[in-house]
Order: sequence, then structure tokens, then C-alpha cells
Amino acid sequence: MGPPERALLVGVFAKNGGRRGWNGESSLEELALLASTAGAQVVGTVFQKLERPDPAYYIGQGKLQEIIALRQRQPYDLVIFDEELSPSQQRNLERALKVKVIDRTALILDIFAQHARTREGRLQVELAQHEYLLPRLRGQWAHLERLGGGIGTRGPGETQLETDRRLIYRRIQRLRQELEEVRRHRALHRRRRAREGLPVVSLVGYTNAGKSTLMSALSGADAFTADQLFATLDPLTRRVRLPSGGFFLLTDTVGFIQKLPPQLVAAFRATLEELEEADLLLHVIDITHPNAAEQAQTVEETLAELGLSDRPRIEVLNKVDRLSRHDGRPIEGLEELAGLLPEEAPESGRALLVSALKGWGIPELLAAIETALQERGRLPSAARGRA
Repeated sequence: MGPPERALLVGVFAKNGGRRGWNGESSLEELALLASTAGAQVVGTVFQKLERPDPAYYIGQGKLQEIIALRQRQPYDLVIFDEELSPSQQRNLERALKVKVIDRTALILDIFAQHARTREGRLQVELAQHEYLLPRLRGQWAHLERLGGGIGTRGPGETQLETDRRLIYRRIQRLRQELEEVRRHRALHRRRRAREGLPVVSLVGYTNAGKSTLMSALSGADAFTADQLFATLDPLTRRVRLPSGGFFLLTDTVGFIQKLPPQLVAAFRATLEELEEADLLLHVIDITHPNAAEQAQTVEETLAELGLSDRPRIEVLNKVDRLSRHDGRPIEGLEELAGLLPEEAPESGRALLVSALKGWGIPELLAAIETALQERGRLPSAARGRA
């Protein structure tokens, strides 16, 4: 493996303010984390405030020239834009900058491709990648255009372009068929679970909020965890014992993120359908993150897009072990948390403080889950008495 690509990050933000509370700096900080997760070395960031993006280059001509000049002082071989670029914008930028240009969507797709471990996950990512690539195929043959036409450049490029389009169309259809099989298989599993009468609880949350760590803390089973964005993609279900002796099924799904590419939402439909079967959602929030409120709002908006706004939920304010006392010393338990929570902490009538890593608050969370399932009538006496 060669040296990491040196990435320059570019953001364009509306002059009238950020997106749902996100400011330009915090959005680019998240883009930097995504780039690092993908294996790039971030060498600099550039952002511009505009009334609206430029239709040809996304950024203004002055900023474009600034980025070209910056390469002499701060060498880069990759430019990543924080918003999705149109195919023509991407082609124009690559011609002007003479380096590879990708957008946030392509970056997230790359991370998903790295982290998908199961056959289902790989199918979903490949489908999203092909649907993203299809309108951008023209750019793959830009090298023929740059030759200036003439002898040797007529015909084959367009022929190859059409051939590639047909191949990708066929592959997309095949992937959709295979994912439909996965969907039917999942539906059979869900019907089997319904016959068993076990309630289903699903973890949702912003990426890197600690869902997989909470899955391990609640179920006692190992789940892959890492302090990076989108560490896990593939859905995981575990049987969890309640305080009364009953059981429920706990499901973990892909984490959400602001500006989640629509191709991913569509491709991961089979996975996200697991949420539709949930009797209760646990919304896991990293309470220590400076954008905790904005992240929570992003999750709520994504759930609304999926038609799940009315699903009962418990807000789980995670990572409280990272908070510190007023004198700077780390806290040693939940009883020391009074007055330490940030003012922007999400408000809820049903929110619990936990540290999934330390195990703090897990008994209280299990009790709250049991109460919520009882309120829903989802704990039949046979399930409660099962050993």
C-alpha cells in the first residue's frame, strides 16, 4: 500500500447561516473525520460563503484560483467537497485543478465499501456506488476530450461509454434482484420472530455515538467497535434478558449522518426495514459531542423520512464517562453528574444517562426498556416467565 492521499477539503456555505444549526467549521471538521476514516491525510481546508453555489464549478472563480495556487505551498492530490457535486461540476473542477475531485457522497460510499463485511452489506454498497457512478460515466472518458479530437479519438470513446452504461444498468438490475431476495429472507425472519412473541428494540443514532458498545453492554455479546465514523454497517441482532426474566431482541443498524446520500438510504432499505418492525427505538446520543443537539436532530429528521416519527423511543445520553468535574477531574459514576451536562443536551421526557463503555446506567436502561415494552403490551406473560 502506497502513501495516503493528501486531501484538501472544500466547503461552501450559505451566507444566511448554517444547516439546521451546523456551522461551516463543524461540518468541515466532520468531513475531515470522514476523510481520515477513508485513509486520507487532510492537508488543509478551504471554505467560502456564497448566496448559492456556482453552477459550473460549485465555488467562485476567485476561490478556484486560490485553490490552484495553494497547491504550490500545500501539495495535495485529492480535493473533497462537503456537498454533492453535479457530474458537470466534478468534470470542470478536475480539468481546472488537474487532480482527482470527489464529493461527500463519494467519500461516504468509499467508507461504506471498506467497512461492509457481510454479503448483504457489500450488495447494498455496490448498488449505491453504481447508482452514483451512472450519471458520472461521461467523466471517465474525459481524457479523450482533452486530446482535442481528430484522428484516433472519434467513435471508440462514445462506444465504450454506451457499453459501460449497459453493463452498469444490467449490474444494477442484478443487484436489485439479489437485494430483493435478501429483503424477502429478512421478512421471513421477522415473521418467525413475531410468532415467537419476542418484542424488538432497535438502536438508532448518529454515527460514532456508541451504538455498538451499547449493544455489547446490554447483551453481553461482542460487537465490533472502533472510535471512527461508520465502524459498523451490517445489522446485528442479539437476545437480551430483562430484569423480570423475560427477553427482547435488540437490533443494531447503520448510523446516520447529516447529508446522508439518498443512494445509501435507498440501497439500505432492506436493513432499515428492521426499524419498521421495532416496538421501541433507543436513540443513542453522544452527549459529549459539541454538536450533540444537531446530531440528534439529524437522526430525528432521518427517522421522519423513513416514516418512523411516531415510534416510541428512549433517548440514551451516552459517553457520560468522558465528562469531567468542575475541577477538571474525571467523574467516577452517575451520581457525580449533577450540573455537568452541556446546556444543549437534547431534551426528552424519557432520557437516560449511561456510559456504555463503563456499564454505568445499564440496569436503569434495562428497567426503562421493560417499562416501555409493558406500556406497549409487548411483554406477554409467557415471555416474562421464560428462563
